[in-house]
Amino acid sequence: MSTAIDMMKMKVMRGIMSIGPAPKIEVGELKSKIGYLTAMELFRDLTMDEMKEVDRATVMFTSPPGRIIYTPGETKEVLFLLKKGAVQIYKMSSEGRKLVITKVGPMSFFGEMGCIGQGMYNTFAETVEESLVCTMSRSDVERLLLSKPKIALRILEVMGKRMIEAEQQLEEMAFKSVIPRLAALLIREAEGDEVKGLTHQDIADHLGGYRETVTNALNELKRDGIITLARKTVVIKDHKRLERAAEAE
Repeated sequence: MSTAIDMMKMKVMRGIMSIGPAPKIEVGELKSKIGYLTAMELFRDLTMDEMKEVDRATVMFTSPPGRIIYTPGETKEVLFLLKKGAVQIYKMSSEGRKLVITKVGPMSFFGEMGCIGQGMYNTFAETVEESLVCTMSRSDVERLLLSKPKIALRILEVMGKRMIEAEQQLEEMAFKSVIPRLAALLIREAEGDEVKGLTHQDIADHLGGYRETVTNALNELKRDGIITLARKTVVIKDHKRLERAAEAE
């Protein structure tokens, strides 16, 4: 295989062969599935009887970090509901450069384009930490959307938000240099004064750039006294200057 996408598909096949049968779910987890589904914003208007129907229509599985759930062109007609963990949605260039489109957190969903669009996915989805996921088939999703238009509207709202974020990301890539894009990413990802859990390569994947370029940009912000660096942690020392850096061209 000559392209990065072909190599990723080989990784998926090796992963499937090594994973074997679906992991067993503990009794306590099975009992909690309907509670988790009920707590999701997506299903907030459903009655308990309706939630029991959703519960019967979903299958829950655990996934270790680094498992690719689907690849571009796959035709699984499934909507994924994330109970806990985190999943990256990204694209890969033929040269092997990765661009993270979004990171999906707990109590959200992904894979909606394959389920309600053309029946196939146009991105990779990969777990970045141990995750607990429920799946719902396209036919079950369609029945739910036809009977509950408010759920369709909520899915469209999330899809619209993700499209706006993707357009903003593309605009920044086209018109801004690395440091403004890096500064904007740090502001978005910060919890208080810290951005945790991202390596230099992770940041490069979010920016669609190279690790070496990101390392140089981080070091420049560090030299200017705007940030300090630790293992998988960026500490913001001067928020106002970082905001000004994000606004630059």
